[in-house]
Amino acid sequence: MPQLPVCNGVLAATPAQTEGPYYKANTPERASLLEPGMAGTKLIVTGYVLTTDCKPVAGVWLDFWQTDDKGAYDNSGYRMRGHQFTDETGRYYLETVVPGGYPGRTPHIHVKVRAPNGPVLTTQIYLPGEPRNNTDSIFKPELVMSDVRDTADGKTATFNFVLMSRN
Repeated sequence: MPQLPVCNGVLAATPAQTEGPYYKANTPERASLLEPGMAGTKLIVTGYVLTTDCKPVAGVWLDFWQTDDKGAYDNSGYRMRGHQFTDETGRYYLETVVPGGYPGRTPHIHVKVRAPNGPVLTTQIYLPGEPRNNTDSIFKPELVMSDVRDTADGKTATFNFVLMSRN
């Protein structure tokens, strides 16, 4: 479990990125996008949703979607798609596979993030060290997952989303 970040000052808000053409509303509520027999390297991404003044936010809706390990989106069903809510400490846990890239794009995971009664942030998160990060025209280094580690059955990574503080 990632530790709640120690903050020294104001955090930078997570930058928005394009939704892309593959978003589907009304995804199932689930923390695991894995299905029996699914190919690919298992990836567990954990983190927190925080405000720019470093306060965790409970009850945040996070809607994830991505390609499978071959770089294909499921546009007819809800494979590799799902939403969840942060717990009382602002923490989320996503179980998935490392997404595949496709022409013009480096591997990435799309996400919509909305605090209760707040605006929606649409963004994407990336894996470090991917060769296509350097050639993807919308890649942003500040959206790279951190603390990526190999495990016995895949990888783990951390990403903390930061939303504008509401006064």
